[in-house]
Amino acid sequence: MIRIIFLGPPGAGKGTQAAVISEEFSVPHISTGDILRAAVAAKTELGQKAATYMDAGELVPDDLILDLIRNRLNEEDASKGWILDGFPRNVSQANFLDKLLAEISQPCECVLNLEVPDDILVSRLLARGRKDDNEDVIRNRLEVYRQQTEPLIEYFRNRQQLVSINGHQPMDAVAAELKQVLQA
Repeated sequence: MIRIIFLGPPGAGKGTQAAVISEEFSVPHISTGDILRAAVAAKTELGQKAATYMDAGELVPDDLILDLIRNRLNEEDASKGWILDGFPRNVSQANFLDKLLAEISQPCECVLNLEVPDDILVSRLLARGRKDDNEDVIRNRLEVYRQQTEPLIEYFRNRQQLVSINGHQPMDAVAAELKQVLQA
């Protein structure tokens, strides 16, 4: 059974690698962005609440994200395992997740942290060609990551759950290293 969390800065390859691992181990890749978009598209109560923030260009509040995660982890396909990508984003969300996973008897096995130097991240993100991805915006996103999400690295390291992987190598090499860790 695979129950893992992917950490890493924007552009580290979390989504790409989570998709590979999801297929390899037949467990759902749970991305908070995907959950939000699906809830909005389905016009669920939570989705409608989230849409009001998203339409205004604001971050969706933690309590709504937490409710969406709770609902998603209680779905049938997640009972066999899961990969969380983009959640938790901060230590308070990690504390909530601990309580939720204990409540639903689905402990996290490990936290995989993809490490990539900032200059490489900037190059990767610029190469995606998204209209909102210019160097200043990207460097700001990296700074927000450092302030809000990077403390999770120490949080999970202190719990002996963290495994760091060099994300600055060919995609297949990263995938092979991740599979090796998960099969150990």
